[in-house]
Amino acid sequence: MRILVAGATGVVGRPLVGALRSRGHQVSALVREESLARAPEADAIVVADVLDREALSAAVSEAQPEVVVHQLTALRDMFDNPPEAFARTARLRTEGTANLVAAARAAGARRLVAQSIAFAAAPNADLAVDEDAPLYVDAPDPGWSATVRAIAELEDQVLNTSAELSGVVLRYGSLYGPGTAYARTGGSAQWVLSGGFPLPEGGAGITSFLHVEDAVGAAVAAVESEVTGTFHITDDEPAQAAQWLPHFARALDAPAPRVIPATTAPQLLGWFMAHQLTSAVGASNARARTELGWKPQRPSWRNGLGEE
Repeated sequence: MRILVAGATGVVGRPLVGALRSRGHQVSALVREESLARAPEADAIVVADVLDREALSAAVSEAQPEVVVHQLTALRDMFDNPPEAFARTARLRTEGTANLVAAARAAGARRLVAQSIAFAAAPNADLAVDEDAPLYVDAPDPGWSATVRAIAELEDQVLNTSAELSGVVLRYGSLYGPGTAYARTGGSAQWVLSGGFPLPEGGAGITSFLHVEDAVGAAVAAVESEVTGTFHITDDEPAQAAQWLPHFARALDAPAPRVIPATTAPQLLGWFMAHQLTSAVGASNARARTELGWKPQRPSWRNGLGEE
């Protein structure tokens, strides 16, 4: 198939281009002008910014894809400028998605596969929720609320395009592995190594992790499938912060995380990180297993978190 990967220089997009080509697909990589030096080896490189509607339409028309894959974020800048990274990512998920949908339809593509996140659900008493759980659009933190609303808009646009362009949304868990924040050289790992990543008392917040290789595998499965809908793409072991954070520190040969009162966590860590460590819920991958035919090759974060 002819496939266009938008976000082809990212932590998932780059290996995805190679994985699709290894399966015999003809892959075009969509990159911005300033990212050309980081472009992966592909059958074709097309250049456009997805926020430039006309340039994007011309680039997608040139590629003539049957399937468009949306892997666009600006989260590589997360630790340098978090507010800007979140704001640009929200714009990519709303305006950028709208432009990509329009360009895909105009080029005659029949399928759109888009990246989302599996950790945007509102808190509840469950260990792990399915894809029907409500999103945390009314979170008390304005930044996270805006992020989740952008996710909801992305998913709505992808899943409600037209009969001619079928959509599938892959909600990735918290990514670990090469190039991620949890890699040994990543921002989270460096924070743990410095002793600056404390554990709120109780550590009851739940994270569903996902290795980058499994994210790539899920995207390949979605490209080659005919199913539509939303799927949690996570490993099999949702974990409380009290489990995974000390494990992460041990894997890094870092100091054990100091324990802080949960009430002080938002002030010390910021609202989102405090939420992740104290009240977030995990995500069940059951639907992806049964309907998409995908399962993680690394079923537990215990195999690799902090080791790459």
